[in-house]
Amino acid sequence: MKKDGIDLCIVDTNVPLAANRKSDMTQECVYACAVALQKIINNGHLVIDDKWRIINEYKNKLSPSGQPGVGDAFLKWVLTNHSNPKRCTCVALSPKADDSSDFHEFPSHPDLKNFDRSDRKFVAVCVAHTPHPPILQAADSKWWGWKDALNECGIHVEFLCPIEIAAMHKKKSR
Repeated sequence: MKKDGIDLCIVDTNVPLAANRKSDMTQECVYACAVALQKIINNGHLVIDDKWRIINEYKNKLSPSGQPGVGDAFLKWVLTNHSNPKRCTCVALSPKADDSSDFHEFPSHPDLKNFDRSDRKFVAVCVAHTPHPPILQAADSKWWGWKDALNECGIHVEFLCPIEIAAMHKKKSR
């Protein structure tokens, strides 16, 4: 998806973590995540929420100094560009009164009722932004199990390591 000719996306936190080698993913996956983040840093457009829910999750798991990994460099880029409309778009989310980690924007699809509360912000940001940008995903195999339901709701998840994540999902589903 593009905005003014620039790739537009949402990035789940496990992508910069994988790029930093902070997961059990293969070297090929680490490389795919690093390449995806470098594309965003060089000429991408990130969609985030306006209350820093996503940024704060990044900050809790990555180094804002930009060192030592590509994932840390991505966080530094986000902190530098979060208010630059040419590089980032912030969307407002509507948290539910009884659960601040759930959002009115999150789809009410029955197959998504057990979707992780901590990841709902990424899906809600996708729904809140038109057109719905893809969510980059690397290492959370539960998303593989939800991909069809998400797709039915118009949410595209771009799995950067599809072979690994499918195998992980299959193993955990047994």
